[in-house]
Amino acid sequence: MRVLMVLAVLLASAVAFAQTPVAAQPATAVAIDNFMFSPMTIEVERGTTITWVNKDDIPHVVASTTGKFKSRAIDTDGTFAFTFTEPGTYEYYCSIHPKMVGKIVVK
Repeated sequence: MRVLMVLAVLLASAVAFAQTPVAAQPATAVAIDNFMFSPMTIEVERGTTITWVNKDDIPHVVASTTGKFKSRAIDTDGTFAFTFTEPGTYEYYCSIHPKMVGKIVVK
């Protein structure tokens, strides 16, 4: 009987865990400065919002290499934010300055 109760609790916990929505994660910032993204690679949990902040004196555009996200031209002190809801590796670049690259790894 005790074994059945333990199994029932474990099964109920597994069902509850499987139905838990993605919890919001704290925002994380990526600086755009001196024609670089900093940090260039960042690992975050699913549900995290990344905010890019342009500290350069010229505009930049943050664009996913797969088309998943793309900002408008971000002027000095401007920002762009995107929430990553699916695990994966997201490479991006500045579409104005294509040698500027970065990567978001979502667990």
